[in-house]
Amino acid sequence: MTWLIAEDEADILNLVAMMCRLWGHNPLTFNAGDKVWEWLDKIEAGEYRDAIPDLALMDIRMPGKKGNELAHRMRQLPALKHVPIVLMTAFSLSETDVFSMAQNDGVDYIIYKPLPTPDDLKQKLEDVIRHKRETSQK
Repeated sequence: MTWLIAEDEADILNLVAMMCRLWGHNPLTFNAGDKVWEWLDKIEAGEYRDAIPDLALMDIRMPGKKGNELAHRMRQLPALKHVPIVLMTAFSLSETDVFSMAQNDGVDYIIYKPLPTPDDLKQKLEDVIRHKRETSQK
């Protein structure tokens, strides 16, 4: 599996990418929202030929585009419509914000920093992937 990981803090990006590799997945990493947006441009133009990610794990607040903006755009692209999207944040969100990101942007789950233990993070991400597959097949 390929997992898209977008995070502007280098230590967190490197740690999550390393865990992804240890779990047997291929990380596709970005350190800014604008870089993800450019990648989405390539997908939309039919110029991206590599594997479409099986999961997108993105920080909400990054330079350039924010994670929920990226999620919203991803949901507009047929190739990414059913990819599970998990956002990460160190900030407190209201129930209204969380609901809005789910309903308006297609976010499947939000994880708060500090991130959970590696085992708990892996389990949560696998649960989100499994749930998304089950609901997409209905």
